[in-house]
Amino acid sequence: MEKWNYLLIIIGASLWGTIGIFVQGLYTLGLTPLQVVTVRVSCAAIILILYLLITNPTLLKIHKQDYKYFVGTGIFSIVFFNWCFFTAIQETSLSVAAILLYTGPAFVTILSRILFNEWLTTRKLFSLLLTLVGCIFVIGLFPLENSKVSLYGVIVGLGSGLTYALYSIFCRYALKKYNSQTVTAYTFIFAAIALLPFSGLWNIENIFHTTSFWSNGISLGFFPTVLAYLLYTKGLNKVETSKASITATIEPVVAACIGIFMFGDLLTMWQLIGISSVLLGVIVVSDSTKDQKHKKTFQQGQTTA
Repeated sequence: MEKWNYLLIIIGASLWGTIGIFVQGLYTLGLTPLQVVTVRVSCAAIILILYLLITNPTLLKIHKQDYKYFVGTGIFSIVFFNWCFFTAIQETSLSVAAILLYTGPAFVTILSRILFNEWLTTRKLFSLLLTLVGCIFVIGLFPLENSKVSLYGVIVGLGSGLTYALYSIFCRYALKKYNSQTVTAYTFIFAAIALLPFSGLWNIENIFHTTSFWSNGISLGFFPTVLAYLLYTKGLNKVETSKASITATIEPVVAACIGIFMFGDLLTMWQLIGISSVLLGVIVVSDSTKDQKHKKTFQQGQTTA
């Protein structure tokens, strides 16, 4: 059963990797990164609300005291993650920003140890190393030529990794009380409420009369957003937060493959090594049999003592 949850996480993360297809379509219409993010979360929120109203309206009921969880997933994670990431791209480069973003699993692993008492096993550390090295190769950060990266760029880049990680952390708390569909829906509802007043979408002339805007916007809101987050959040419900985050680093591999097969990007030897490294890392962390045995032995030892 646990393997099925890992599969859900892998599929969800793979869908995240398709985001570039729809984002490029919106960029050609003159939208800014902030406006693209606003379109993404707003379409996702509308789709989720309509879906739950039709299928199970009771899932839209939450307690006021639990708003804090969705302020966490929606604003402190989704909104700030996107702002930090796009700022890092402007300050450094796409490659540097992307690898700084994928420090997220490291933050999740550390925070999960502190907050959820999840085991920091050798298997997790080895898998984390494999995925981080793989991301470096896939993105093309290595071999690295002489370059200068601003301190501010590094800070906001690491900020994107931290806020990316916060989704898994806040989500873990929310899942103790709510269905994964409820958590996903309110994540995007809160994100949309926070972004819409500042997006300036209504200032773009005739944008809402453009077929390309709606086709790309709805697709962006559904495939790499609603469907991806529903699958990831569902899988997270039964998988350790740190393991789920490491598994999700398959996303840049998918993004690289899309670039190769859809946009004609060339695959280098280092990217092949990186893809293999990420996939190996996912396989290593998903094989939790040994970890469970060690944990059981440790618990039995404590009981005996």
